Amino acid sequence: WVQLVESGGGEVQAGGSIRLTCKSSSGDNYINYCMGWYREAPGKEREGVAALDSDGSTDYGTSVKGRFTVSRDNAKNILYLQMNSLKPEDTGMYFCAADKCNPSDYDVVHAMVVNPNVATYWGQGTQVTVAS
Repeated sequence: WVQLVESGGGEVQAGGSIRLTCKSSSGDNYINYCMGWYREAPGKEREGVAALDSDGSTDYGTSVKGRFTVSRDNAKNILYLQMNSLKPEDTGMYFCAADKCNPSDYDVVHAMVVNPNVATYWGQGTQVTVAS
């Protein structure tokens, strides 16, 4: 089992920055999971934002490359998403998710981004609103 709790959302002006945090509780070792961030906006399908394995291999959705950075602290079981140069179209509910994988597993990392429904465990989400 894995329990995920997101925090850090809020409202920011376009061009601003926000850092999201996802704390994980698990009956398993945190390094056995690839972690990802997703977002949902009204009227739009769920979108894969970023993902990484415990060795630090990352992948990003096309719309956020160069602006967002995903990272994790394996000692503290925490996942981060640093979001810079925010745009109004980044507005949405942001979720973190986890899927079992090997410590170095780019195939799972990539799958988590391109298939936003593949992850097994999900948090409740945190809202990010970017004002124009």
